Amino acid sequence: MKVSNRIYLDLLAKYLKPHWPLALALVFLLIVFTGLQFVSPLLLGSFIDNATAGANEQTLFWLALGFLGLALLTQVASVVEVFVAENLGWVSTNRLRSDVAAHCLNLDMGFHNRYTPGELIERIDGDVSALGNFFSRFVIYLLGNLLLLLCVLGLLFFVDWRLGLVLLLITIVAFLVMARIRDMATPMWQANRQARAEMFGFIEERLNGTEDIRSAGAINYTMSHLHRHQGQTLIKQRKAGLITTLIANNTRFFLAIGIAAAFAMIVFLFRGGEITLGTAFLIYRYTDMLSRPVEEITRQMQDFQQATASIVRVKDLLNTPILIKDNAGSELTLPARPPTVEFAGVSFEYAEDEPVLQDVSFELTAGQALGLLGRSGSGKTTLSRLLFRLYDPTAGVIRLGGLDISELPLAELRRHIGLVTQDIQLFHGTVRDNLTFFDAEIPDERIVEVIKELGLESWYSRLENGLETKLAPTGNSLSGGEAQLLSFARVFLKNPQLVILDEATSRLDPVTENRVELAVSRLLKGRTAIIIAHRLATVQRVDQIMILDQGCIAEFGRRETLANDPASRFATLLRVGLEDTLV
Repeated sequence: MKVSNRIYLDLLAKYLKPHWPLALALVFLLIVFTGLQFVSPLLLGSFIDNATAGANEQTLFWLALGFLGLALLTQVASVVEVFVAENLGWVSTNRLRSDVAAHCLNLDMGFHNRYTPGELIERIDGDVSALGNFFSRFVIYLLGNLLLLLCVLGLLFFVDWRLGLVLLLITIVAFLVMARIRDMATPMWQANRQARAEMFGFIEERLNGTEDIRSAGAINYTMSHLHRHQGQTLIKQRKAGLITTLIANNTRFFLAIGIAAAFAMIVFLFRGGEITLGTAFLIYRYTDMLSRPVEEITRQMQDFQQATASIVRVKDLLNTPILIKDNAGSELTLPARPPTVEFAGVSFEYAEDEPVLQDVSFELTAGQALGLLGRSGSGKTTLSRLLFRLYDPTAGVIRLGGLDISELPLAELRRHIGLVTQDIQLFHGTVRDNLTFFDAEIPDERIVEVIKELGLESWYSRLENGLETKLAPTGNSLSGGEAQLLSFARVFLKNPQLVILDEATSRLDPVTENRVELAVSRLLKGRTAIIIAHRLATVQRVDQIMILDQGCIAEFGRRETLANDPASRFATLLRVGLEDTLV
């Protein structure tokens, strides 16, 4: 699998450039570490020659002390180098991880419907984490070890050109074979990362559905599928690992040949009187040292195989186009008053030739409430998501306050719209954070006031730490009704000009629903509203009624007019019961 070198250079330039002092320090430490490794055997060889020549004890003492000092400095440089490299790897990958996460958050909902959270977590965390060594060590270690390799080969050439030539040829062959195997390994590591992502996606989905799985007696079925995913991951891991092992064994095989050749040359040269015992030791030591940069380069190439697979997957994710274009530079703003809502010939489809909305056109007057009715799958929720620009229509225009919403900055558009759904998402954080979405500018007094308005005062009084009480998506002290009321509190605090209630009270018991009725009436007062409902009581407060049928407007008009027209669909729903007819 061929990957353009430009991809590697662009990543290094983008994510290492802001941390150039750390990268420069790492280069300096690597040069020091390499120099110390190269010089140490020279002192030891000199010690042997002086000892065999009968040098005085003082000379031997200082040579031994110098060798020990270099060994200590080598260890210190190694520790500092590891610290700097790890730090550089983490700061670089954290920035890349943030970029990938932000890109995913800006992708359209169609993308998120195609990938499970588990798969995206493996991309954002697993794949990016695999690049830590690539950012912190790969290029610098590769260059450093190549430098050490050239220095060792140069010294061996200086001792005897025949020895240097043999070891040079063996090293070149080892690298050529390693490069060939590396090209085979990259797609295998990519397949392994994909298998892991699919397995994590499967686990995430099944853990979320634990109650349904247990109640349906599907534990054995789930476990059998998990074993299948694990088996596929194992097979792909084994294939990739086998190729990686071949690289390591290839290197060791050729190094063994090199060491054998070096021993043969040592015997030949020493018996011929061409080298001293110290020089013989140096040849052995540097030949053995030759294995260090070669093995280190091999290890870096092994990591590089996995990094390349992760780079391809991360780049594919980053290259996924953001279909919802944000006109952040636009100066258009919505006025701080209830907007008109206009759909002009709007059509939408999730997949080609599978329309969800077809040529929907209507206008909702500012300050009025629209009751949106229809069977499941008729397009009610899709219509509300289009207003938020979670999707863009495939045809037609949507206007708020006379402005095309596609020309507004996304932050400006969404600041003026509040949404309450039947599915409440709580976050790991305090009560305050969950109500304000981590907005520190909202005063505590206003939060407590809203809590009381919604009838949550008794629940709030039970909290030991008040607004600083920790909440979590599961295992907290909120009932379903209380969580629903908190979602209403979020909208109160946001104070939007357009409110969308997407079957927000469909899961509330009658007592809890009565508690929220006054709050809903207050929320809708002086605002434009769209209410998606299954219950008659919910649509009694609206001004207009619209019924969707298979993505088309089947009926639209004033609620009183439609209710008094026996031939209208709405009147029929009132007679036979709204819930039974729409479900």
